[in-house]
Amino acid sequence: MLTIHGVTRSRASRIIWLCHELDLPFQQVPVIQAYRLADADAADAPLNTRSAEFLALSPAGAVPVIEDEGLVLSESLACTLHLARKHGGPTGPQDYAEDALMGQWSLYGATAIEPDALTIMYLHGRTLSQPDDEALVAEAAERLARPLKVLDDHLATHAYLIGGRFTVADLNMAEITRYAMNHTALMEPFPAIRAWMAACHERPAFQAMWQARLAEPE
Repeated sequence: MLTIHGVTRSRASRIIWLCHELDLPFQQVPVIQAYRLADADAADAPLNTRSAEFLALSPAGAVPVIEDEGLVLSESLACTLHLARKHGGPTGPQDYAEDALMGQWSLYGATAIEPDALTIMYLHGRTLSQPDDEALVAEAAERLARPLKVLDDHLATHAYLIGGRFTVADLNMAEITRYAMNHTALMEPFPAIRAWMAACHERPAFQAMWQARLAEPE
């Protein structure tokens, strides 16, 4: 059985969502991020990304990691693309061209959108903000305008990213774009993204993952 190492409040959410899409059984080892703990090295600390047990599996010390029939694989997008190729059906590539496009969109999200979207998720609307938070959010939003327009323009004429159907590329991109969705002024000019995100989040597989995520401690 597939094993996913990582709490659902991490990028492991991408893999868990995909497993629900595929009806793929999995077991989850809830490895928590060390930065979320007061003392990750304490004797009574829960299993975390600095625990010796986890570092033996993943020297990079980052979740998620999967174990799949002897394959140990890290990096969430590598994991989802692998599982979609192996089990994906409609969610995975139907030919080499679709496989290439799924990689293209996933990497575009990771490189052009995710860093600034994470800044917005962590800093936008914080109750206890630092003096430079507003400037950092404004700069991130300015940089995101161009890649979000690229995505919106594509979705304005395509229901989904590839092949006219929901695929792992949509899942990967939706999980990345979600980080910026709390900035309503940023997202207002992109109606196609907002409609596509709503469709992605209405999927029962996303809802199953999200309920598990909400059940975890913050």
